[in-house]
Amino acid sequence: MLKRILVLDDNMDILEVVHEILTYENFEVKSTSDSKSIIDIAENYNPDLIILDYRLLDDNGGEICRNFKSHKIMHRVPVIIFSAYLNKNVDFMSFGCDAVIAKPFSIDELVDTVNQCLRLN
Repeated sequence: MLKRILVLDDNMDILEVVHEILTYENFEVKSTSDSKSIIDIAENYNPDLIILDYRLLDDNGGEICRNFKSHKIMHRVPVIIFSAYLNKNVDFMSFGCDAVIAKPFSIDELVDTVNQCLRLN
């Protein structure tokens, strides 16, 4: 059975690229730009891993990560935050994420981080 990954980003180009990379790597991927419904989407999709953009138009990926980590069902699902703002003095790990990826990222970095988080879970 394929591992399921849920990806949230409001940049459709990045969402499409990440979706294609992870699908090619034999993951089942659900991509969305709907940050307001992400908890409901995750509950229905039951992902093995969640990838969140940090800076979203209507939301903050760090706060969404906190919501997942305190969720009664989703709290054990690894979360990766990716961001172009790594040097803005934000402590991404304080949100409870399992890994952080800087944008722009390489395909190898994305795949390696995903596999590492899935192995640790």
